[in-house]
Amino acid sequence: MLTKLLSGDTPRSSLLTVILLIVLVCLAFAPFLFPGTKSLETAARICIFIVLVASYDLLLGYAGIVSFAHTMFFGIGAYGTALALSATGPSYVSLAWGTLAGAVLAAVFALAIGLFSLRVKAIFFAMVTLAVASAFAVLVSQMSWLTGGEDGLNYKIPREFTPAFKLVEEKVLDVRINGKLLAYYLVFFASAFLFLVMLRIVNSPFGRTLKAVRDNAFRAEAIGYRVVWYRTTATVLSAVMAALAGSLLAVWLRYTGPATTLSMEIMIDILLMVVIGGMGTLYGAVLGATLFILAQTYLQNLMGIASEATSAVPFLSTLVAPERWLLWLGVLFVLSVYFFPSGIVGRLRAGRA
Repeated sequence: MLTKLLSGDTPRSSLLTVILLIVLVCLAFAPFLFPGTKSLETAARICIFIVLVASYDLLLGYAGIVSFAHTMFFGIGAYGTALALSATGPSYVSLAWGTLAGAVLAAVFALAIGLFSLRVKAIFFAMVTLAVASAFAVLVSQMSWLTGGEDGLNYKIPREFTPAFKLVEEKVLDVRINGKLLAYYLVFFASAFLFLVMLRIVNSPFGRTLKAVRDNAFRAEAIGYRVVWYRTTATVLSAVMAALAGSLLAVWLRYTGPATTLSMEIMIDILLMVVIGGMGTLYGAVLGATLFILAQTYLQNLMGIASEATSAVPFLSTLVAPERWLLWLGVLFVLSVYFFPSGIVGRLRAGRA
């Protein structure tokens, strides 16, 4: 049953299985295992970025397409939901049609980019996507009458997903069962469903053909596969999944702005998560997103503790000062690439083999 649910793509490593189960349990019971607003925010971001990173790995790891427009699709999904909720009020109908509109618009943009650009070589396609994404971000920032400009949009969501809503009066395991908790589980289950859908896609005949196109496009075309069609379809599917992840972020934050969805920093973070976890395996998105977001959130705090503990050693305490957390995050990334050149999942599977 479990193998069928995972579309036959099991972790294929005992240690990897244990790690993935730990991540799944921690995310599934995060409100009860790690009480507090910060930990819940972190868990929700991990769920959303697992979908976002997996959708990019569908494009990069399985189709071999380098794109810098992924945050544009992420932003389209978020703004679609935000604009719908702002324009027609916090109803489930608004939430549904805003999410659908964002996904459809992202698919249209991806189709246009794919049809016009995927016939060129990889580096030129990457430059085209970078130009389109940059132009879109500028356009969103300038259209303040619609998107709120640099300030973004604040809006209301259905009351059942707000902290003011209480499902039961009594606490359960010292946790209040309110709308915020329901919103988290909406994000968790939606992310799990989208991840399983992508797992089904990459393990279907379509996914296996994508790998053939990635490995040798000329040979795939010579035996009859329409390479441009497969690449364009992968681009559209990836864009739709990224847009749905953006919609989840919009619901969770109740705010959408260029800094939270369209910035190039997010695109770089996605690339780092894919490389850390391992390209060409969706399980790498789980580990990459989890490790990177945990490091982003808690590394500075850990360095503050280390700095206090080594205060008697001047040079060492300065080296581990909290304001240098980005330096150590970079060091950790370099070490991960050095010791895990095929990503964490690739290394664990190779060790098993």
